[in-house]
Amino acid sequence: MNRFERLVKEIKDALGPSSGLTSEDVDVEDLTHAMERYVSNQQDWSKYALADASMAYTRNLVDEGNGKANLLVLVWTPGKASPIHDHGNAHCLMKILRGNLTETRYDFPEGDNQRPMQIKSETVHKENAVAYMADELGLHRISNQGTDYAVSLHLYTPPNVAKYGCNIFNPKTGKMTRIAKCGNYSVYGQRVAQI
Repeated sequence: MNRFERLVKEIKDALGPSSGLTSEDVDVEDLTHAMERYVSNQQDWSKYALADASMAYTRNLVDEGNGKANLLVLVWTPGKASPIHDHGNAHCLMKILRGNLTETRYDFPEGDNQRPMQIKSETVHKENAVAYMADELGLHRISNQGTDYAVSLHLYTPPNVAKYGCNIFNPKTGKMTRIAKCGNYSVYGQRVAQI
């Protein structure tokens, strides 16, 4: 078992039968420290890092844990970004496995007024950094502003986005659009037929 596989097991054990990061029996700091302790080694996780240059990023399932969480490796195409999005009332821990990713945070749009989304903060997360995101912190966009692929590990609890979708927001108007379901590009290192 390599160090990445041990991290996956440690996360799975820490979550146990819980309902995820907000459960009383789960210590988010312990999970954050577990991710921080893992020093990224591409050989450990490369079988999960399937890329597709025609997409901004790919979602590659590593583990479904107790069914109330999912662990994904996301591969980010150079110069591309996710839409501005929420997390479907889920919580996310993100570790940068390769490269740098820029996280731009926004407040939720207010009312029906159409106006450009206002940037709340922008942070460059470097390789091996760990970050936390949830809807109560606002919306965000992740971008790879580099010239090579970047890779990140995401723990979502509960796995609402995979099951029920999320909302994306137009940066110019703040208009919300529902995305029914966010599928996986691969599952356990094997490419799925369709997203």
